[in-house]
This record gives sequence, structure tokens and C-alpha cells, in this order.
Amino acid sequence: MSVIQNIDGVPQLVVKLLYGCGLRLTEGLRLRVKDIDFAQQQILVRDGKGSKSRVTMLPASVTDELHDHLVGVRRRHQQDLGRGFGAVHLPFALERKYPNANREWIWQFVFPSSQIAKAPRSDLMCRHHMHESSVQKAVKQAVRVAKISKRVGCHTFRHSFATHLLQSGYDIRTIQELLGHKDVKTTMIYTHVLNRGGQGVRSPLDL
Repeated sequence: MSVIQNIDGVPQLVVKLLYGCGLRLTEGLRLRVKDIDFAQQQILVRDGKGSKSRVTMLPASVTDELHDHLVGVRRRHQQDLGRGFGAVHLPFALERKYPNANREWIWQFVFPSSQIAKAPRSDLMCRHHMHESSVQKAVKQAVRVAKISKRVGCHTFRHSFATHLLQSGYDIRTIQELLGHKDVKTTMIYTHVLNRGGQGVRSPLDL
């Protein structure tokens, strides 16, 4: 939390979702408006690692902030449409099946770039999602300000999500599902925090 508190603006909201939802950085930045379900308090993570989709929770503590953020994003999208832009790259060749869907609000990125540029895989001029480096740099700076003498990156927040859920007593299978791990063995690496081994023994000097 000391790192998150030292991040400002949109990067802070992104990092809150990484920690609060257990997202990878790319998963957070690729979120579309249609993936956020405020009514059910959940987020649909589409095409995650291994091309799998999964559902995770939407933290109540960020609901209002995320809603207000999307109000601003929608306002800018309307401005883009008025200037002849507003299109976005669609996944899985959906542009051929639904030629006008790329300008619809539901397909817009939750965290769009501040600039209109050529799409990575086409000649379409659009707002892609914000670049990973924007968040990575913000986290690096926040770690420095917080004076944390550990290696911390964006993926650390996903690790912390799993670790803290385990510490709170949640079932390993539930955490596996939230993280989108194919094999529970991958999720089991987080159980080391519960099996303290020699760290759980008090030194005789402290007795």
C-alpha cells in the first residue's frame, strides 16, 4: 500500500486493479469497457495467458474511482468520434465480422493511450491502450520514494494478491481460479508463506 499511495493518476488505478484483482499488467491494460461488470462487481479477463478467459472480483474500494475514470474516457471517446476517429482494434478478426463495432463504446479500452496513433497490427489510426512502460516507471519511482529495499515490479502486486488471500484463509482452488492458473501446482508456490519452517522457531536469544 505504501507503493500504491506514492503513485498518482491513472497508473495508480491500474496498480490497484493488479493488486485487487490479481491481474497481470497486460491483462489490466487490455481491459475493454464491456469487461467491467459494475452490477455483479466482477471483471472478465479475456484472452489471458494461454488464451484463457476468467472472471475475477471488482474491488468495492475502487468502484467509484473506476466509474469516474470511465466517464472521462467516454467523454474523450465522443470527442474522438466527432473528429473522425474513435475506432479501436478488435480481437480475433472481429473487425471483418462486425465492421462498425470498432467505434462502439463497449469495445473501447478502459485505459486508452493519451495519443491517437497507428494500431500495432494494422494501419488503423486509433487510441490503443496505454503503454506498459507508463505503469512500470510509475511503480519504480514509487518504490524509490517509499524507500522499500526489495525488488518490486508490476507483477509483485499479482503475487501479493495471491499471498494475502492465502493468509486470509481462502481455498487454494479458489485462488487458482482467480489467477487463471491451469495447474494448481503453479498456485501452490504461494503456500510457502504459510509454511514458515525454521522461520517459525524463536531464537533462544529471544526466549
